[in-house]
Amino acid sequence: MANAPVQRMSQLMAKTLRDDPADAEVLSHKLLVRAGYVRRTAAGIWSWLPLGKKVLSNVERIVREEMDAIGAQEVLLPAILPREPYEATGRWEEYGAELFRLQDRRGGDYLLGPTHEEIFTLLVKDQASSYKDLPVILYQIQNKYRDEARPRAGILRGREFLMKDSYSFDTEDEGLAHSYALHRQAYQRVFERLGLDYRICAATAGAMGGSKSEEFLAPAEAGEDTFADCPNCDFAANTEAITYELAPVDADGVAALEEIPTPDTPTIETLAAHLGVPASATLKNLLVKVGGEIVAVGVPGDREVDLGKVEAHFAPAAVELVTAEDFVGRPDLVRGYVGPQGLGDKVTYIADPRVAPGTSWITGANKEGTHAKNVVAGRDFEVGAYVDVVVVQEGDPCPKCGTGLKLDRAIEIGHIFQLGRKYADALKLDVLGQHGKPVRVTMGSYGIGVSRAVAALAEQTADDKGLCWPAEVAPADVHVVAAGKALQTELALEVSEKLRAAGLRVLVDDRAGVSPGVKFTDSELIGVPQILVAGRRSAEGVLELKDRRTGEREELTVDEAIARLTA
Repeated sequence: MANAPVQRMSQLMAKTLRDDPADAEVLSHKLLVRAGYVRRTAAGIWSWLPLGKKVLSNVERIVREEMDAIGAQEVLLPAILPREPYEATGRWEEYGAELFRLQDRRGGDYLLGPTHEEIFTLLVKDQASSYKDLPVILYQIQNKYRDEARPRAGILRGREFLMKDSYSFDTEDEGLAHSYALHRQAYQRVFERLGLDYRICAATAGAMGGSKSEEFLAPAEAGEDTFADCPNCDFAANTEAITYELAPVDADGVAALEEIPTPDTPTIETLAAHLGVPASATLKNLLVKVGGEIVAVGVPGDREVDLGKVEAHFAPAAVELVTAEDFVGRPDLVRGYVGPQGLGDKVTYIADPRVAPGTSWITGANKEGTHAKNVVAGRDFEVGAYVDVVVVQEGDPCPKCGTGLKLDRAIEIGHIFQLGRKYADALKLDVLGQHGKPVRVTMGSYGIGVSRAVAALAEQTADDKGLCWPAEVAPADVHVVAAGKALQTELALEVSEKLRAAGLRVLVDDRAGVSPGVKFTDSELIGVPQILVAGRRSAEGVLELKDRRTGEREELTVDEAIARLTA
């Protein structure tokens, strides 16, 4: 904010730390705590100190400006919400243990909002009665709540977090596509202004429902998402969203199924070694329980099952691995020797598309110490459903052009969905159409992790000295450092006021009794883009200007420094 008061570090409610927090695992967690931006209140719950709040507010401002630019209207809905709308859409149960549930003094059920599709739907149902009231885009910037089982990585994965969520309401699918495109473009502008390196990746809709879905991912080692990027074409996708077409093969020349003794080979590794074949020639059959019923998941033996994909296929039903107890009383399930050809009707069998009709495998014979070879999909066993369930590997072919994919870790910073009519159907959101008949409204849902974007920026831009903010989100434009003596402090305060009057946001280190070395270290840790030092040549009215990112330095008079910083 132009002409905001100079922020003096002698008065700043924040203390820098020399050592990393003991529980910190990722760079952003370490640096945001050490630099005095945030402090832990409880597991997954964080307090924002003055410097952190400035950065957070700058991210909010950029998001708000770009949302307003596409004609979106800002509202603010409650964080504590009634049970009934979420029960109507099924999400009261679907969210499971992640939902913060509570009761009022009368025993009424409420929740802390994890996201607000239902409440926005009801708001529009109350306010819009005709097609003339639509299209409309509404948004809010508000805290959300999810009871993460393992909150970690500081503000990257908390139980309370700040999010921008917006929702579009249209009467036609073409209108939804237009609203989706507006958001997609707005998100690109937001992340470019924030200075984030990001990728737009195809994604799964998950519990949100709907059709088209894309994620905005910021590559970072601390990321919990894995995405695939094609070096040859424009394909990019979260690995959970990558699908391959089923490609049947001709099995006419494959010999009949034959059982072979394979003692002490309950794993793919022991089986492949015993037979002298590659693991890719074997068929791995992972057993899981879905709603209490056993399901077998078939994948090539050299691949791992992505349980997230399995869970997405069976959502909202819970998926869990079988235990030793599940084999008791089940002679059809021989632990370590399960094969799809002997499962019968009691076990549902799904398989990855790589287990296509006509493919031949070595797999369990459903007998202790015995496997079978020449087991052909579609001839010796049937697949109930084909689902992409393998963990994507580096070098897997791009679904679009066939080039080997590159994998990277990333932080999800935004997600956009074409929801369609899922919530409108559940909550009966209709408006009067042009021809006098009710029309069911179609919706889009669009989120940006505002607090998460702060962590993503810290991860991407920090160096070995500390944080290094892009100019538009930094807590100040310039960090003035008084090297210690009274004359230097006097000059630092004088130039700070002149910079403030010129419209810059200024942080000045005027702390008494703090060594110049500590002040210089703190200035690099805090990460303001420009550092102006009143040092050894202060008596001559000469300052040193340092670029935080490049480390370049130059000596300037007060007037030259002001001119350079306001250019």
